[in-house]
Amino acid sequence: MEAASISKGQDQLSCPVCLDLLKDPVTISCGHSFGMVCINACWDQDDQTGIYSCPHCRETFTSRPVVRRDNMLAEVVEKLKNIELQAASPAHCYAGPGDVECNFCTGRKLKAIKSCLMCLASFCETHLKPHYEVPGLKKHMLIKASSYLQEKICCQHDEVTKIYCRTDQNCICYLCMIYEHKGHDTVPAVAERNEKQVRTRNIFHLVHTMSTVYAYLLHYPERLKKVLCHLSC
Repeated sequence: MEAASISKGQDQLSCPVCLDLLKDPVTISCGHSFGMVCINACWDQDDQTGIYSCPHCRETFTSRPVVRRDNMLAEVVEKLKNIELQAASPAHCYAGPGDVECNFCTGRKLKAIKSCLMCLASFCETHLKPHYEVPGLKKHMLIKASSYLQEKICCQHDEVTKIYCRTDQNCICYLCMIYEHKGHDTVPAVAERNEKQVRTRNIFHLVHTMSTVYAYLLHYPERLKKVLCHLSC
């Protein structure tokens, strides 16, 4: 239950552009919140047309809105980070087969709970703490512990590829979405993955149903013959 609550909190406090937890959050007039860097990057692109819009709801503004850091929202994000760190607590759980090891443990490695896309390293609970406490490290992008960090980085922009472009059918980063893939049909990569899993399950159920119907029809003449024989007796 606690894990589900944390996951829901992460969704509500994620930037709609980069899909990471809000960093230096700002709330614009339509009520949606973004990381300051992300919303400014979007509006820098809109400078060409002079028409600015909310990347989430597409409400337009005739002049570029002035954004200020939402300190109250920033505090909520920090509290969520601390709760996440405490809840993750495989408090000194050693890494086993298939687990991601902490790159900074000496001797027997502890299980990593997060990987950093800036450090390209994975951290256990103890070694992750500086990323929540040191100002310079707070801006680093943390993801679920992964052994395949390099594959999650856009080779062009060095940003995490958390967006799926349906137009070109590949994973891209938020800068790709703003520039090279502007106007394309894009969705969060996790949403695309979930949708594909649903489609796969539906196809499996359809094949199973068709197999059942085929088996029934295959034996239908024999069953019909038995019924007619029974009725004629």
